Amino acid sequence: MCKGLAALPHTCLERAKEIKTKLGTLLQKPDSAIDFIIPYPEKPEKPPKAQKPSPEEALQWRDSLEKLLQNPYGLTSFHSFLRSEFSEENAEFWVACEDYKKIKSPVKMAEKAKKIYEEFIQTEAPKEVSGHGVNIDHFTKAVTMKNLVEPSPSSFDMAQKRIFALMEKDSLPRFVRSEFYQELIK
Repeated sequence: MCKGLAALPHTCLERAKEIKTKLGTLLQKPDSAIDFIIPYPEKPEKPPKAQKPSPEEALQWRDSLEKLLQNPYGLTSFHSFLRSEFSEENAEFWVACEDYKKIKSPVKMAEKAKKIYEEFIQTEAPKEVSGHGVNIDHFTKAVTMKNLVEPSPSSFDMAQKRIFALMEKDSLPRFVRSEFYQELIK
C-alpha cells in the first residue's frame, strides 16, 4: 500500500484498512452511503491574512484564473463574488483539493477524501460542484470514485481540472466584469 504505513501503530493500520474497505463499499453501493461513516474532527478554517494587491497585479487575474486562485486576496475576492452568485462551491472544492494534495498521512488523506466526496461530489451533496447548473459528468464522477478506493494526492485531479475549466470559462469573465474586481484595479 503506502510506504511508511508499516511504521504506523497497529491500530492505525487497522483504521486504514477499515477506511479502504468502506471506500470499496461505497463503490459497490453508490446510492447507499449511509453505512459509510468515518468520524473525523472538524477544524474551523482560519481566513488567510491577505494583503490587497496592486492594480497591476489584479489586472493579471483577468487572463489567469490560476494567478487569481494562488493569491490569497484574489481567492477571497473571487469566493465573495461567487457567493454573491450562489456558486461558491466550485472555489471551495478547488481549495479543498489543493489542501488535500498536501496531506501526507494515509489515514488523514482517506478522511479528507471522504469529506470532499460527501461535500462536493456525490449526487445531492450539500455543495455539489457544477457549472451552468450542470453537475460533474458521470465519467468524471466514476473515475473519482474509483480513485478513492486507494486515496492518493491525485484522487481528485480530474474533477478539479473540470471545475477549474468551468470557473475559467464561466466564472472568471463574470468576475472581471464585477464590482468586486473593478474596485481592485482602480
